[in-house]
Amino acid sequence: MEEGETGILLHNSNKEFLSSGYSIHENSEEIKKIKSALTWIFLDQSNLWRAGLSWTLFFLLTIVVPLVSHFVFSCSSCDVMHQRPFDVLVQVSLSLFATLSFVSLSRFARKYGIKKFLFLDKLYEDSEKVQQGYTLQLHRSMKILSSFVLPSVIAESIYKIWWFSSGGKQIPYLYNGVLSNIFVCILLICSWLYRISISFLVCVLFRLICCLQILRLEEFAQVFEKESDVSSIMLEHLRIRRTLRVISHRFRVFILSTLILVTISQFLALLLTTEPSSTVNMFTAGELALSSITLVTGLFMCLRSAAKITHKAQAVTSLAAKWHACATISSFDDMNDDTPTAQTENPHAVYPINSSWDSDEEGDGDDVLDNTNMVPIHASTVSYQKRQALVSYFEHNKAGITVYGFMLDRTWLHTIFAIQLSLTLWILNKTIGIS
Repeated sequence: MEEGETGILLHNSNKEFLSSGYSIHENSEEIKKIKSALTWIFLDQSNLWRAGLSWTLFFLLTIVVPLVSHFVFSCSSCDVMHQRPFDVLVQVSLSLFATLSFVSLSRFARKYGIKKFLFLDKLYEDSEKVQQGYTLQLHRSMKILSSFVLPSVIAESIYKIWWFSSGGKQIPYLYNGVLSNIFVCILLICSWLYRISISFLVCVLFRLICCLQILRLEEFAQVFEKESDVSSIMLEHLRIRRTLRVISHRFRVFILSTLILVTISQFLALLLTTEPSSTVNMFTAGELALSSITLVTGLFMCLRSAAKITHKAQAVTSLAAKWHACATISSFDDMNDDTPTAQTENPHAVYPINSSWDSDEEGDGDDVLDNTNMVPIHASTVSYQKRQALVSYFEHNKAGITVYGFMLDRTWLHTIFAIQLSLTLWILNKTIGIS
């Protein structure tokens, strides 16, 4: 619906969804943590000097260091364990992923700012439960980022230290071999850390934004359990649906580009490792396996978050249909309350579909949006025509994360996951023998 129609609904709404004016201020702890994280990986572009430093460091660690490292330390005359036949693919894949992430973050920060990009400026419109839940997710975000970055960096550090310490005089050096190798090793580890951190940061922020919308949808589902006006329900759904369109528009280039990059990288890795002349083992292809895991993990963090929020958004239709059916049944029970059946039933209670079901058989994902319970009914306040119109609206206005019109639901996630997992397992089987 257009903004004019939204304004009409806003005029008729009782504004029950607006809360007491809570907002996260610019100097709050959550904002400071995010800013410190951006400063830590030199993504703070709040002024001209910091922007210049950010772009200079990006160019140095993402392009110059991997490029010089490849040509200087290609080590084609080294022994079999110290050769790096897949270094080109590893460096190009990680650098392209980091470049895509860095450009996206720079554009987001310049165009929206932190508060607007993370939807903190609109958080006062949500309930206290949503605000507290989003605050917890903000605290968890940096921990999640560390949990993905640190294992990759530790594994890469162990490999680089072994490679330089055991290479001896095969590895080129300048003046002093020990000091030269230590300096280059630290520089390469920093380059890896920088690229991985930037790449995962965009994925973590996308997951964070999706968590906010999931919290809103779970809060929105509770309107069917209390006395609500249809216009206010539609207004809140329009607000959520509009936010999902905004998120889709902001991240569609990043998600599509990442999907293409990861798929091409996996196919090239598959072709290179299956060549008859290729020497594939843990020493020569360990970095290739590590970079492949990193790329696939980042992609599926985004796809899983998108699919989860799409599933939650589309579950609203099922919930509204159940609400409509329960209200219709309850209204007929009220008209026939002189019958024995109607006298023994309470139309305002919550009934499970089958109380004899064992609790172990309940779905793990059952929540307020997807469960087997009937909902409390306030049929006297909502007419049949209004309920039917609302259900029809939900059926023809499905919300979710889209990429150029394609809805990222679980079907797409399963298909992409099967393809990427097959390629990744093939690479792992060629490197460390996993079958």
